[in-house]
Amino acid sequence: MKFLHAADIHLDSPLAGLAARADIPAELIRGCTRRAFEAMIQLAIDEDVAFVVIAGDLYDGDWKDFSTGLFFTAQMRRLNRPCYLLRGNHDAQSVITRSLGRLPPNVHEFSARTCQTHTLAEAGVALHGHSFPNRAVPEDLSALYPAPTAGLLNIGVLHTSAEDAGGLHDRYAPCTAAALALKGYDYWALGHIHERRVLSESPWIVFPGNLQGRHVQETGAKGCTLVTVEDSRIVAAEHRSVDVLRWALLEVDASDADVPTLTDRIGQAVAPAIAAAEGRPLLARLVVTGETALHERLRSDEAGLAALLRDAADAAGGSLQPEKVRIRTRAPAQGGEERLAPLRAAFESGLDDADTVAALLAEFDRLRGMLPSELQASVEIPADAAALRAFADDAWSLAARAMEEPPA
Repeated sequence: MKFLHAADIHLDSPLAGLAARADIPAELIRGCTRRAFEAMIQLAIDEDVAFVVIAGDLYDGDWKDFSTGLFFTAQMRRLNRPCYLLRGNHDAQSVITRSLGRLPPNVHEFSARTCQTHTLAEAGVALHGHSFPNRAVPEDLSALYPAPTAGLLNIGVLHTSAEDAGGLHDRYAPCTAAALALKGYDYWALGHIHERRVLSESPWIVFPGNLQGRHVQETGAKGCTLVTVEDSRIVAAEHRSVDVLRWALLEVDASDADVPTLTDRIGQAVAPAIAAAEGRPLLARLVVTGETALHERLRSDEAGLAALLRDAADAAGGSLQPEKVRIRTRAPAQGGEERLAPLRAAFESGLDDADTVAALLAEFDRLRGMLPSELQASVEIPADAAALRAFADDAWSLAARAMEEPPA
């Protein structure tokens, strides 16, 4: 027997910041989450799975119109086998206000009032789950899950941040892998974290990651987990990619480089990214770093660097669309910069103070929360100490240039 475990599908969620880009073919980015979901359903059919589990965030929020629900219903008819559906923070009962009425008969939704058990007798499986009643759930829902059902394969379905400290993912329904293991279930089908993580193999505790990357912080292969059961025992939990395009973050060091050398370095960064995309179109952000005499030239030629990315991808036999080009280089030290060295040292010393870093990150987190949800991932706001340090380099460059320029 096999079953499919997916989560964080975010149907009809757009790719962050790309809707208005005339330079990226519309057919490339249109309907990505739907096409990935269709690929997942086809995988379930091809593998002849007994059932499908969706561990939260099928939807990205309230539907803009009823086409989202109609699409899901059509895909469930195509699936034509049981699907067990849990609501997460994005599609909590209080968030989704539109409805098509009854769910298709093969779809079984977990209650948001209490932990509910669905039994699939012919497969010898009991599934236990608790949907989110509201967008924010601070308590550990897993504590309410029942003891395993004797004689059946027990699967816990849970939308949770687990032990994740936060940052890209809000902390909801936190729990520990150790506590989940103590429940005695055979498999925990988790959702909420958008990268694949296997927290344990005995028992299996798995985040499958989201179905389709939607911005540059969701790089690499995306998809679901195919679980194989033999003699009432789980023997494999394998990632299967169903995404229709990939994201990559390419960092290239321009230190001591002339233009031909930098061009070669960009090619060396692009080639493995194209190979890793496995024939899919690639959306890539280029970040150029290092101390280089090309600093001012690069700052004024982002379009040229984007063209180099496309050319390198073509040479590597793939398709690449530049999402953004970020220049984080610095010019070689001059006399004026030497005079500012003590001030820069004082500026940077704040990044070595844990309290200062924590206060700055908290303020940036507050600012991030003020943005519309669809923009939060695409706007570069530091979420950790490493990102803050990179941001500080840009801030210092701007400050130093202002101090060196004569007053107007």
